[in-house]
Amino acid sequence: MNTYSRLPVTFVKGEGVWLWDDRGERYLDALAGVAVCGLGHCHPRLTKAICEQAGMLIHTSNLYHIEKQERLADRLIELSGMDNAFFCNSGAEANEAAIKLARLHGHNQGISLPTIIVMERSFHGRTMATLTASGNRKVQAGFEPLLSGFVRVPYNNMDAIAQVAANNKDVVAVLVEPFQGEGGVNIPEAHYLQELRHLCNQNGWLLMLDEVQSGIGRSGKWFAFQHSGIMPDVVTLAKGLGGGVPIGACLAKGTAAEVFKPGNHASTFGGNPLVCAAAIEALKVIDDENLLDHATKLGDFMRDRLKKQLADVTGVVQVRGQGLIIGVELSVPCGELVKRALEKKLLINVTSDKVIRLLPAFVMQQSEAEQVVDITCLLIKEFLNN
Repeated sequence: MNTYSRLPVTFVKGEGVWLWDDRGERYLDALAGVAVCGLGHCHPRLTKAICEQAGMLIHTSNLYHIEKQERLADRLIELSGMDNAFFCNSGAEANEAAIKLARLHGHNQGISLPTIIVMERSFHGRTMATLTASGNRKVQAGFEPLLSGFVRVPYNNMDAIAQVAANNKDVVAVLVEPFQGEGGVNIPEAHYLQELRHLCNQNGWLLMLDEVQSGIGRSGKWFAFQHSGIMPDVVTLAKGLGGGVPIGACLAKGTAAEVFKPGNHASTFGGNPLVCAAAIEALKVIDDENLLDHATKLGDFMRDRLKKQLADVTGVVQVRGQGLIIGVELSVPCGELVKRALEKKLLINVTSDKVIRLLPAFVMQQSEAEQVVDITCLLIKEFLNN
């Protein structure tokens, strides 16, 4: 179906942060499959784990115990401090699980219209529930009627949420990204999650964090919420969890961890042996190669270099980010920079019309990061001076 405006290139091979097309041309990948390939392309340990598991057992179903699924759940619980995990195949499905969990939690409390507070400029997926929760009219347009049970407020605005708390007794949860990726690499104020946690505690709401893009090391910690020192009730994951294979997870803690009972929710493919073997190895590699610390240092280096090279460039609004999610906001729409970068053999992304987004693999080295920054800055200067 004609659902993608694909760029004129076909990649056939990858290694680390490099991709080769079907003509043998090499490209520097600063997008990592939109934050999926945190270990880069074809990491030898990940490749070996996938091949070995495929040679033993790919799929059974969740009608039976899956040893590697249990091992992966244990590891995620250890890293996050949560209590249990539900496995699915994507970020949208992980968020769908969180939304269903919140609604069932509300009904269990006798609330007939359980309502979730969501944010402007957010993105949670393209299923009916997750696109309704998203604060993005582009993904919603044409798919009305949208679902009820959501109240939208500005991101990074506690007063707006407090006003909802005072006027809506049906609220059961807040669904929020620790930082917004699709919405323009928006980083909230330092105490935002702490204040949200406090308000949820006051009102008996679940705090549900969409870490599909920010989780599994992208922020420089395993989970972005760990920068704030708080504990959420629900966390959703996908993208970097499997290093490239499709796997999502919905983690829960405390009361939220006890909501789902047998028959409430399920997934045919979710958490099968193949994807869990990949995720287990991906987490090991991040640990063994000290990639969280590397992501922090490399992200700081790239933002500093961007700021220095763009300091006096009229039309550059801000360079921002956390860990290895980096945004450069311009004063004008700049979507055409994606094609211009491709011509220079660099893969980047533009989101929210005016924000150049960089999502490098955690294995990128400083010399490669220098190339990304230098080419990006050259493109920006050429674009703004035309």
